[in-house]
Amino acid sequence: MSEKRKLAFGKMNYIVMITGVIVLIIGFIFMTMDNEPYGFGSMGLTVGPVTVMLGFLIQFVALFYKSEKESKSE
Repeated sequence: MSEKRKLAFGKMNYIVMITGVIVLIIGFIFMTMDNEPYGFGSMGLTVGPVTVMLGFLIQFVALFYKSEKESKSE
């Protein structure tokens, strides 16, 4: 029982994941801030979706990021 369980990702991965979630939330907030009917303004059609896509891109990078220290140990 004294074995130390290793997490699936490193500390940096989790930091980048949290950053991605924050960017996703900000993107959805941008989309809800649009004052045009049915969200057809610039916030609902451009700024919000681009921010959400950036958040998903950050999540993708967080999944595949491997630090030099981790890659040398394998």
